[in-house]
Amino acid sequence: MSRPPTFTPPPCARARVLRTARGDFAVLDAVPRRPAHATALLLPGYTGSKEDFIALLEPLTDAGFRVVSADGRGQYETPGPDRQEAYEQEELARDVQAQAEALGEPGGVHLLGHSLGGQIARAAVLLDAAPFRSLTLMSSGPAEIVPAQQKKARMLSDALASLTMDEVWTAMRALDPPEDADTGDGEELRRRWLRHNPAQLIATGAQLSAEPDRVDELAALGLPVHVVSGESDDVWPVPSLDAMARRLGARRTVIEGAEHSPNTARPGPTASALAAFWNSLGTV
Repeated sequence: MSRPPTFTPPPCARARVLRTARGDFAVLDAVPRRPAHATALLLPGYTGSKEDFIALLEPLTDAGFRVVSADGRGQYETPGPDRQEAYEQEELARDVQAQAEALGEPGGVHLLGHSLGGQIARAAVLLDAAPFRSLTLMSSGPAEIVPAQQKKARMLSDALASLTMDEVWTAMRALDPPEDADTGDGEELRRRWLRHNPAQLIATGAQLSAEPDRVDELAALGLPVHVVSGESDDVWPVPSLDAMARRLGARRTVIEGAEHSPNTARPGPTASALAAFWNSLGTV
């Protein structure tokens, strides 16, 4: 589970509702002091939320970008239906299309997805690349997650099918390593967990375990792509991310000292890498 450094947005950002043709989405909207070079739309990963990008908001707005991080349907502060079919990948991808449209950027938005968010972002781009200026895949691989993570996703789905969210939370925390027991963020993390829709977690966990390789489809679009990861990753092996970047002809950044969540572990270098990529594509 991702651990944002705080759930309180910085002064440059405000929590608001983004109204779209496919419903309302809870977002953090961070705006630079001067007119923005461009807008970036950020999608969180499995069990995560828009707060996973909090540490990136200030450095990215300082670099001149408007940054909007969004809870997808059924994630944290964006409600969703109790039916798993509502969270099919194409449905989630169409939500992203609607979010980009609602942001109203004539030149398109820079789209970034972390982990599960990266695969949803890829699906959105493959539906229609026109609303997007670029795609950044952060710790998000070419196909399904590794077998050990598939097993964890199945265990979680089985638990969610028979237990309450609170009971599952208690069971998960009992399995935490000792170093995670007293981090001081337990109540905020618990509050976020309880607001996730279990149907969303079950459906997206299954997607992660069965995602096909769509790298060649993405490469054929010619959209600028950036592949970002830590120097190790237990969800997709780093060599598989390297190979994906080569197949895409993508920019590749490895964040030293980070693992699966460079956005929370090393936000400074991560923000610098993102801003450098977006700046390399020019302004509208």
